Amino acid sequence: MSRLYDSVEPSVIDDEMLRTATEEQGPKHEAGTIAKSKGIDFADVRQLRLDFKNILKIDNLWCFTCLTKLQLDNNIIEKINGLQSLVHLVWLDLSFNNIEEISGIDTLVKLQDLTLFNNRITRIENMDTLAELEVLSLGNNEISDLDMIKYLRRFKKLKVVNLNGNPFCEQDNYKAFVVAYLSWVDYLDYAMIKEEFRNKSIESYQIALDELSEKEKEEAVMNQKKKEKDDNYQRHKEAYVEGLNDDTLFKDMYADDVEGKKLDEMPGVTVEVYNFKEKLMDLCQQVFDYGIEEHQNIMDEVNTFWECVEEAKQENKNAAVEEISDFIIHKDKVTEELNEITDENIFDTKVSEYNTKVDEIRDKLLMYEIQLVDQLEDVIKDFDRNLQDMVGTFIEGVQCIFSQCRDLENLHHEKIMEIALVQLEKSNKNELDFDLSDDLRNILVDKDTVVNALTSSHEVHLQKIDNREDQIISRIRHWMKTLIKKIHEEEEVQRNRQRVIEINNLMDHFREQVENFDTMPGV
Repeated sequence: MSRLYDSVEPSVIDDEMLRTATEEQGPKHEAGTIAKSKGIDFADVRQLRLDFKNILKIDNLWCFTCLTKLQLDNNIIEKINGLQSLVHLVWLDLSFNNIEEISGIDTLVKLQDLTLFNNRITRIENMDTLAELEVLSLGNNEISDLDMIKYLRRFKKLKVVNLNGNPFCEQDNYKAFVVAYLSWVDYLDYAMIKEEFRNKSIESYQIALDELSEKEKEEAVMNQKKKEKDDNYQRHKEAYVEGLNDDTLFKDMYADDVEGKKLDEMPGVTVEVYNFKEKLMDLCQQVFDYGIEEHQNIMDEVNTFWECVEEAKQENKNAAVEEISDFIIHKDKVTEELNEITDENIFDTKVSEYNTKVDEIRDKLLMYEIQLVDQLEDVIKDFDRNLQDMVGTFIEGVQCIFSQCRDLENLHHEKIMEIALVQLEKSNKNELDFDLSDDLRNILVDKDTVVNALTSSHEVHLQKIDNREDQIISRIRHWMKTLIKKIHEEEEVQRNRQRVIEINNLMDHFREQVENFDTMPGV
């Protein structure tokens, strides 16, 4: 299925192409002139057409974060990529390309309409996350296995499906099979499914459908359990305590403990290790419980902060909107008066008064912004201080419990040392009541060898404890530093800069509306 223009030099999605497309497809007339003169922010674009551009590779679309509709049909695209950031896409057209595999769309979770008509696709796959899908066009591709239709059973909102033109459509049972396995679909290959045909198709495949339904229920239960497990792990990770509610740390301590493993066969070691494990897991559980509780307290503080910020912004916005609304009424009145003035001096005076009024409203809006900046600065300072105190408390609590873990390991080390030295003495007297392995025999040579082996084991254990403690502390400090930086630089500084630009642009627009008169009417 090659394209007529495959021999043409491929195009690249660059800034020039995107600027041209957004300007051509953007606002028209006066609104379009204003938008073009001030530049169109890609982040504000909702719809974008890049069809018939001979595009080979999807690229440079990451700025279109609010895009809901994207046309990339009739190009020479071979692979779906570069769409990861377009998480608000609802409608995507990739028809008439050279795509061989469905991929690269897992982040498009809001997608409702997906068109992949007339490509080179051989498998229906990699769409698991598209739970909102309602319309799917896979016609004129190279899908030959009719069983692949079963993959679409996960899309319970699917209403319209086009599969016409694939090799499997030549099978006599094609339509009945699709309608039976996708019984909730209303339209197949552009034709409404009649209820009589739907019922007959379901009846024909009833036994197979019942078996598949049971299997799907079992898989759904397993998937739900996995999802709950994954969600819990993610929550634990966000609280920096993942794996501390089980024996992960204990296993990690012994995974690299070469010398310690050699001592297990000595009488008394197994019991001591078991007791050590139980006590260590109890301390790890304390870290876990403490971390979950403190993380919730910290998140409550963060959420309260953002609520205060949004409340202050909204109050400021309401005051600004009221001022602007009053001014627009004044502007409309002045415009009407200027249209009726015949005296040039009066006309000029009226325009001058209007411009003075524009300056006044500009000063008011900037004053509101300065007040907001001061208000937010105080809120941010309080939040910064509170957050540092809470994180400091969290770290102190974690350090206290990990200190107990080290004390426990020291005690454990002493007990294992006692056992080993007793066995060394028995070995020297040939009084051992168990058979020595070669590894253990090489340790029970003399006291120095025993001490060195156990010291090595002890150091491995302490290192693992220290690493886990350091990991928790460094991660929460990094999170705090990143959040504060984002609030100061990305949120507040950029917000203030953008707000000042908006105010100045609005005032320029108000001035231009009167300046467009140029001179008094009739002069």
